[in-house]
Amino acid sequence: MSPDLLADYPAAVADEAVEPGGRLRPAYAPLGPVLHRLGTAGLAEAAAALEAERSRRGVSLSAWSDGRQHPQPFRQDPWPRVVPLAEWTLLAAGVEQRHRALTAFLADAYRAAGRRRGDPDRDPDVVRAGVLPPWAVAHSPGRTPEAVGLAWPGQARAGIAAADVVRTSDGRWVVVRDELRAPAGLGFALAGRDVARAAVPGLCPAEDSGVVDPRAALPVLQAGLAAGAPPECAGPPTVAVLTAGQTDGAYAEHAILAEALGVPLVRAGDVWPRADGGVELAVRGERVPVDVLYRRFDDAALGAYRTPIGQALDSVLAEAVRAGRLGLVNVPGNGVADDVTTFAFVPAMIRFYLGEDPLLDSVRTWLLADPDQWAQVRDRLDELVVEPAEGYGGSGTVAGPTASATELAQLYAEVAAAPHRFVAREAVDSTTVPTLVDGVLRPRHVDLRVFSVATPEPRVLPAPLTRVAAQAGSTETAAAQGGGTKDTWLLGELRPPGSPAGR
Repeated sequence: MSPDLLADYPAAVADEAVEPGGRLRPAYAPLGPVLHRLGTAGLAEAAAALEAERSRRGVSLSAWSDGRQHPQPFRQDPWPRVVPLAEWTLLAAGVEQRHRALTAFLADAYRAAGRRRGDPDRDPDVVRAGVLPPWAVAHSPGRTPEAVGLAWPGQARAGIAAADVVRTSDGRWVVVRDELRAPAGLGFALAGRDVARAAVPGLCPAEDSGVVDPRAALPVLQAGLAAGAPPECAGPPTVAVLTAGQTDGAYAEHAILAEALGVPLVRAGDVWPRADGGVELAVRGERVPVDVLYRRFDDAALGAYRTPIGQALDSVLAEAVRAGRLGLVNVPGNGVADDVTTFAFVPAMIRFYLGEDPLLDSVRTWLLADPDQWAQVRDRLDELVVEPAEGYGGSGTVAGPTASATELAQLYAEVAAAPHRFVAREAVDSTTVPTLVDGVLRPRHVDLRVFSVATPEPRVLPAPLTRVAAQAGSTETAAAQGGGTKDTWLLGELRPPGSPAGR
């Protein structure tokens, strides 16, 4: 190891790569020779090469401010993250289990016509059994009643799902969020290895190293999209990625996915209704019938876009689904299953629908609409993460441990005035991984987004996305807060990059 590389690195028990004494942990030890050759200066050069390559490939995000779209840094750190195969196997099984349970919940919540004829009430089975309170479904901000008819009979509404997980200092993996609407980040997970291979090939695993190539996820993803094809589809389905266009901050990711899948990337202006009730797409000057649309923008935005003949996009798509000619992945309306309130009930859903114990823990969550639960935490907001019940994607979240006194005072006033509008969850002290900050390595907290697809049984994609926080002590990994990403190595027995097989 280069003497200057980790000389001042403040490793802690919760660091995944470096022991408190400064030695690399076993999973990272094979990287030692490469890191020794690079040193701090070499890592800085690698970071610059990665940024240049991402820019060349258009791997970027953007955000709107003051009516203008601004590029948003989403840097790739040169130090990779290693996930041993034994841990990945556990993660995969746990994420697939959650996907199965949430798929069953969505089918229950959106049962056609509300309930079966003759039932004394219209509640889903999970409510009738007392597992969920009625308001958790009927008054969920993510529930969309008209979504009942937006899936063909038997379709898995969450064709593609994601779970955000963190590793704790004692080695447990804990789920902190489910994403079932239009999970983002898969394209960046696929692009990360390609970017690293082009920019810093010496810091990439060899093809025979035992490290999984993220592109191994593509056949599984293709199978998941094909499973969304309606029963009327004969033969291999035609698939396209549906985007809102370049005004979407994640448009670059949509383009990456379409290119990786070898399918068209289309907008509302490319969608035309067909005489048989289906839809076709304008692709390179031709009209192409489509069976599955991989939908990559929000439910609420569907009605705001128009097809070339002036119809609202949501109505054109709904008619095609009802005609049995189109499958949407994902089906709109999945917010009822992935909002922060529903999250608290997922372990109970697993037991109710599957008859199994959860394989992964969920971060402890309190629903402040419940007076007893509000009483339990009202004096602990400085220790907890508080989020609006109607929030999505972390919007409006306040992390008590890192909030200022002013922020905490405002938070307490808002929650005390309307506790039912908030949930609170335990602040998880996640692990750190060495990250290059201003030319030196520093520990930064990381999380992991794990994707799964219904094929029709859920299968995890071997292309997880590691996100890394920008600030010391912060667990906020969102790009809007300066967060970045790392190439994630899923491995069994790792050989150093570039070493011959069997060495």
